[in-house]
Amino acid sequence: MKKEDCFYLGRVAKPFSYKGELVLFFDVDEPLDYIDLEYVYIEINKRLVKYDIELLRPHSNKMVANFKDLSPEEATVLVNKDLYLPLEFLPKLEGNKFYFHEVIGFSVEDKEKGNIGTIKEIYDNMTQPIMVTEYKGKEVLIPLIDEIIKELDRENKVMKIQAPQGLIDIYLQ
Repeated sequence: MKKEDCFYLGRVAKPFSYKGELVLFFDVDEPLDYIDLEYVYIEINKRLVKYDIELLRPHSNKMVANFKDLSPEEATVLVNKDLYLPLEFLPKLEGNKFYFHEVIGFSVEDKEKGNIGTIKEIYDNMTQPIMVTEYKGKEVLIPLIDEIIKELDRENKVMKIQAPQGLIDIYLQ
């Protein structure tokens, strides 16, 4: 499985018991949506390795997993490793809700400025996600918040926005 065909699900947080169980942190809105998982991919040495799940149960705001054919010693090696699932496991979103990877390449139309380019990248390591477009040869950063996004047209790959007054002009100076 290639990483680009997957989405980041979360991380192996810590060992849970002496039997080789592991605490998993699912970085998703609804962790219980994934309670019936049969497997996950774990990134090891920049490769995704499939691990079959024997048992998965909720524990506080995390999950406890028992992986098939995994000794307690082998389980401890997985601590702090990233978890991935194929993209088809993502629940379908509608309306103005979207996954970041889904809108890369969409055209962006601002109510005032018109077409301001395509979404090249999304920065998600800040207090709010930011989309990156290029308008008139300049990189423009626009917050991805509900107040700005007015419409998402998946069929035509267009995101319609209303940027705050003067935001785009700041980048053109």
